[in-house]
Amino acid sequence: MQVLFGEQAGTAGRIAEAQLPCALTIGNFDGVHLGHQAILRDLREEADRRDLPTALLTFEPHPRELFARNNPPARLMTLRDKLDFLASTGLVDRVHVLRFNHGLASLAPEVFIDRILRRLLHARFLLIGDDFRFGARRAGDFSTLAALPDIEVRAMSTVEIDGRRASSSLLRDALGAGQLDTAARLLGRPYQISGRVVHGRQLGRRLGFPTANICLPFKRPALQGVFAVECDTPAGTFMGAASLGRNPTVETGERYKLEVYLLDFTGDLYGQRVTVRFMAKLRDEAKYDSLDALVSQIHADVAVTRRLLAH
Repeated sequence: MQVLFGEQAGTAGRIAEAQLPCALTIGNFDGVHLGHQAILRDLREEADRRDLPTALLTFEPHPRELFARNNPPARLMTLRDKLDFLASTGLVDRVHVLRFNHGLASLAPEVFIDRILRRLLHARFLLIGDDFRFGARRAGDFSTLAALPDIEVRAMSTVEIDGRRASSSLLRDALGAGQLDTAARLLGRPYQISGRVVHGRQLGRRLGFPTANICLPFKRPALQGVFAVECDTPAGTFMGAASLGRNPTVETGERYKLEVYLLDFTGDLYGQRVTVRFMAKLRDEAKYDSLDALVSQIHADVAVTRRLLAH
């Protein structure tokens, strides 16, 4: 899968490949849930009928992060994880990542069509939702695109899970409510976060529970609490108990942290990239009166984790 950033591709060869006419879909694809995956399969079928490569246009950051800076939506996945998962599907030939800023947001619909869809992406077929809006003041819509003489446009079908339309918003709601089973049904897989292990305060080690502190690249995670997890590391996959939140017993700041105590693991993961899969929610975060009370609760969390994840 070819990944192109901005409106300028890299080498001459990559530019030539990116200038091939394509079957295109547009969206943030945060989470790449089952609804997104159905779109990609549909796009591949339509592209194959027309002998076209598939292309996906996405934006970084999420548009709502620009317009709602004080209350942005929780990010479901990093750009890197999104690209990795899209590549793993085998359904997308190239991804174009455009930086979403006020300049892009202020483009008139006709300018967006000519500059982005025609000249940058060379779209010949476009698969989008019938509620898709684009351009300055969201003035462009499905009917605007359907009227184009040179780009074939089709509305994508919706996917329902448990009687509700699969969407990133529904996935955020499920994760925020700790409904990991619902989230897994929407995703077709357990929810996960990947990141690099960084140095922490070493408090867990002093308490007898050394943790892997994972750098969170987003301002607000989609879920909070204490969880039974599986963690993929360079040394293998381990069960673990993870805390995702602000650690109110020992911290006073506003930053969110992901800390994972890996069961039956010894070693050093600093600087390594790991993937944490959230299998079950154990409890909400709580503030304890003493470190002894916290340690007692961690012992209980570890015992429950072993029981839940025993294979």
